[in-house]
Amino acid sequence: MSADLKGIRVAVIGGDERELYLIPELQKLGAYIVGVGFEKASPIPGVTFVSSLIEAVDQVDVLLFPMFGTDERGTVKAKYSASPIVLNKDVLQAISTRVPLIIGFARPALKSAAEKMGIQLVETIYLDELAILNSIPSAEGAIQMAMEATNITIHGSESFVLGLGRTGWSLARMLQGIGAHVTGVARKPTDLARAVEMGIKAVHFADLEEEIGRAEIIFNTVPHLILDRVMLEKVAKDAVIVDLASIPGGTDFEFAQLLGIKAILAPGLPGIVAPKSAGRILAQIYPQLILRHLTTMIANVQS
Repeated sequence: MSADLKGIRVAVIGGDERELYLIPELQKLGAYIVGVGFEKASPIPGVTFVSSLIEAVDQVDVLLFPMFGTDERGTVKAKYSASPIVLNKDVLQAISTRVPLIIGFARPALKSAAEKMGIQLVETIYLDELAILNSIPSAEGAIQMAMEATNITIHGSESFVLGLGRTGWSLARMLQGIGAHVTGVARKPTDLARAVEMGIKAVHFADLEEEIGRAEIIFNTVPHLILDRVMLEKVAKDAVIVDLASIPGGTDFEFAQLLGIKAILAPGLPGIVAPKSAGRILAQIYPQLILRHLTTMIANVQS
């Protein structure tokens, strides 16, 4: 269902190729776009560009930050910016409590500051509707990276998927579709049962240490240290690990290197392998999200 954004002023701040595809879609719905950090990009018709983040804050109804969010110092990922964009205390203090700050991943310091200042922080990385759609380019990209990193075919390989969440299920299904022998690793009995129903081998995390030695390709989706030193000692030296979990991932990469195991950290794959599709996915989700939060804010002010 399309959303009418006519008259709504949206700041699109930093990001990567995804934002270049998102902006025109928002414009089609009537949004007025203020851009921050696109000096190195090709011209984007109809966008009002400002030179600083604090300048944008005063002009808009909604702030859209990238899926990656910021680093520990508050620096916004901005591939096309000519200078650093920093979400610091001065900027946060300038944000009206009526303006939602929509961001993919918010670090603890930002969450704490937003709560203290009464800023409406909307973290999108955990939205099912977005995560499920993003799992498609994530899974495709992970398989592509595995194909480039290994000297065997995916077909017939012993492929382990650690974590049967939204991305894990998409990965398992795609791997199964191209002929891999898939092992799904999870904790929840319902996930293990679903794995059996799908015809893939189900393994509980408690039993992973005993099973992982037969893995040729390991895809990790769990954002906790799963492939630690003890587990990596059991992994075959010619295995390939593709870790999709958010930074720092779920693998002890330094120890994997010492063992000679090829391990790749690959977060944010949608924006890397399929930015056009990823941008259009954001364009499917963000308009309704914007309207929902603006409507809620208006209702709270009026009550």
